[in-house]
Amino acid sequence: QVHLVESGGGSVQAGGSLRLSCVVGGYTYGRGCVGWFRQAPEKEREGVATIWTDVGNTYYADSVKGRFTISQDSTRTTLYLEMNSLKPEDTAMYYCATGGLDSNCGKLQRLDFQYWGQGTQVTVSP
Repeated sequence: QVHLVESGGGSVQAGGSLRLSCVVGGYTYGRGCVGWFRQAPEKEREGVATIWTDVGNTYYADSVKGRFTISQDSTRTTLYLEMNSLKPEDTAMYYCATGGLDSNCGKLQRLDFQYWGQGTQVTVSP
């Protein structure tokens, strides 16, 4: 069974930074389209950033572009999300996901992804 574990969440003040990590249990599952999603209370899970590993292309939601950076280690077993200039509206549970549809990687669509981590909480205070 695919196993993903996120870490690095926490509480920061607006303008601060956090770096999230996601360890993928099987190395093959870290290939293709992988990404980060987030879900705030009473809202649907939304795409934050994805990376199409076969090509190296990265994609970002408009709300985080220029502030967040998605990346992977060389073995593709760990996925990262560097978050800078955090805002209160970034407060959410953040999930890593793998098994996305390669052709739709840039669309950041939740339903395209097969495997999910348990989530790590990010709280940004004003």
